[in-house]
Amino acid sequence: MDGIKYAVFTEKSIRLLGNNQYTSNVESGSTRTEIKHWVELFFGVKVIAMNSHRLPGKGRRRGPIMGHTMHYRRMIITLESGYSIPPLIEKRT
Repeated sequence: MDGIKYAVFTEKSIRLLGNNQYTSNVESGSTRTEIKHWVELFFGVKVIAMNSHRLPGKGRRRGPIMGHTMHYRRMIITLESGYSIPPLIEKRT
């Protein structure tokens, strides 16, 4: 389960919960098949579809030096009806 960082709770992700779709941030190097396998194995659910997009890192300034945070990937996981995932509340860094 190292690939899944934490669940995302935004207005859109809460709206998608009604469609049995769950949103979470994952490691940027993870593939769709790895994430699907981890979700099905760990939570015991059946995944129908997975959508992903890569979000850019944010700019950070420390004095005169401009840096940035790392980019990350967000997955929207659609489950079969009748299955559900308990929310991932703990945020791991």
